This record gives sequence, C-alpha cells and structure tokens, in this order.
Amino acid sequence: MSSTSSLATYPSLRGQRVFVTGGGTGIGAAIVTAFAEQGAQVAFVDVAQAESDALVRQIKEAGHPAPWWKLCDVRDVAALKAAVDSATAALGDFSTLVNNVARDDRHTIESVTPEYWDERMAVNQRPAFFAIQAIVPGMKRLGGGSIINFGSTGWQTKGSEYPCYAIAKSSVNGLTRGLAGSLGPHRIRVNTVSPGWVMTERQIKLWLNEEGEASIKRNQCLPDKLQPSDVARMALFLASDDAAMCTAQEFKVDAGWN
Repeated sequence: MSSTSSLATYPSLRGQRVFVTGGGTGIGAAIVTAFAEQGAQVAFVDVAQAESDALVRQIKEAGHPAPWWKLCDVRDVAALKAAVDSATAALGDFSTLVNNVARDDRHTIESVTPEYWDERMAVNQRPAFFAIQAIVPGMKRLGGGSIINFGSTGWQTKGSEYPCYAIAKSSVNGLTRGLAGSLGPHRIRVNTVSPGWVMTERQIKLWLNEEGEASIKRNQCLPDKLQPSDVARMALFLASDDAAMCTAQEFKVDAGWN
C-alpha cells in the first residue's frame, strides 16, 4: 500500500474553495482533511460541535488552511442555504460542492411511518439538491465547477436493513445524471461517488461484528478494509482539473465488492 507522502498532489486544487455537507466526522472529515492538505479553502456544515471544532484545530495545527464551519442541521433547508450564503460571504464562490451528508440508520419495512420516511429523506436525499441550488450560481460566476454527490453501493448489493436509505441513495445517480446535462454548458461537472463498506468509527462501533468481517473477506476483491481516506481521494480527483471531462458518471470505491 502507498504511503501518504507518495499520493497525488493536485495543483489545480490549491486555493480553490470547497463546500462539504456533513464534514465533521467519518467520511466527511476525511474529505475536509484531504482538500485542506491540498491547499484548498474548505467550508463545511455538521451537527457535531465538538468533533467539528477538533477537526478544525487538527487541520490548522498541521499547517493547512483552517476550514470554515457552521453548526447546521441539513434537514432545515433554509438553514442549509443560509450556511452556504454565510460561507460564500466569508470566503467567496465555491468551485466544488461535496454532497456527503447521510445516515444509514437501520430500520424495517414494517416500522416506517410517513413521518419517519420524511425525516429520512430530509437527511439522505433532499439536502443534496438544495445545496446544489445554493452553490450553482457561484459556480456559474466562476465559469465552472465540480459537484460530487455521494451515493452508496449498499442498495446495489441489495442491502435489506435500511429501505429508506436505499431508496434515497438510489436516487443519487438520478440527481447526477438529471443535472449534468443542464449544468454542462456552464462547465459544471456532476458526478457520483459510491463507497462500499467504509470503516468509519460509527460503522466499526455499531455494525462491524464477526459476520461483517466474514462478509468483507467474502465479497471484496481486495483484502484491505476500506478507509475514509480511500474515498476522499476519489473526491480530490473529481474536483481537480485532471477530471475536466468527467461528468454524469458514477465512480465506485468499494474494493471490488459490487
């Protein structure tokens, strides 16, 4: 495996402004860190106060640009759009948007009420569209940009423990392909990144048991466990000028599971 020092540097990302939803923990924190390490100016929103504050301190102490962040529950669309406006006022227009926020809470078909359905979509589906709506005017002013929507391979492998999550995540490819055509003339690229089973602290704590370990060994082509940083590196590529002609696509980072 490659060491961190041997990984790619993207000169086109230095000084760029990047907005990340759900950037305080897990995959989101890895994305925020990876962009900051490239010299980008990152803004993010999250509901995790302590973790987000610690992440900003860690990045700043490492000598990278300190991220801007705001406490925001993305279920509140007005608050999300206000956060984008505040970040834009503080930093300028954003050339990259990473729609990362999501929660794969387990539930059964029988337990889902209309209220639960609406709440799950308010976390896992709706914020991506409205973040795009808020960010795109600035990308047009800049003359282009990259929108990276986070999907999942879980629904593609017929994961059965989170039907609302599966429905929401299956719609991400529709969002990507549905907007790529209309935004393309403005040189705004729209792509999906679909991770496999990523070993975030939450996943390890809640769901990685003996059965899960066996499933990873059985289904992945590669033997190593998937890390948040592995997924973040795909986001770096798609945000960079190296991916200038990549749009309307799904890029899987799942060690060959799906």
